[in-house]
Amino acid sequence: QVHLVESGGGLMQAGGSLRLSCAASGLTFSTYAMAWFRQAPGKEREFVAAIGWKSSTNYVDSVKGRFTISRDNAKNTVYLQMNSLKPEDTAVYYCAAGSGTTGVASTYGAWGQGTQVTVSS
Repeated sequence: QVHLVESGGGLMQAGGSLRLSCAASGLTFSTYAMAWFRQAPGKEREFVAAIGWKSSTNYVDSVKGRFTISRDNAKNTVYLQMNSLKPEDTAVYYCAAGSGTTGVASTYGAWGQGTQVTVSS
């Protein structure tokens, strides 16, 4: 059974940084694409970033240049480094595992429970 556990969320002022982590188990981590999505109150879940098993990356335009996704296959962990945070980045951030670095949520078969990120102005 695939298990994804996010951590690292919290409250941060605008302009600050946070690093999210997602620890995976129950899968051959190095062969999966991993992604981060987010969902703000009253809004649909939104793609943020993905990283392929060969470390190719894909980002939504609104975070390019500010967020960096990376992975450590030895630790079965994917990270999201978030810099220059903005109030509009406030959301629950979810980790997901799938077969490609698409921005389509339905292509990811396993999801974590999410971690809250709140950015104050």
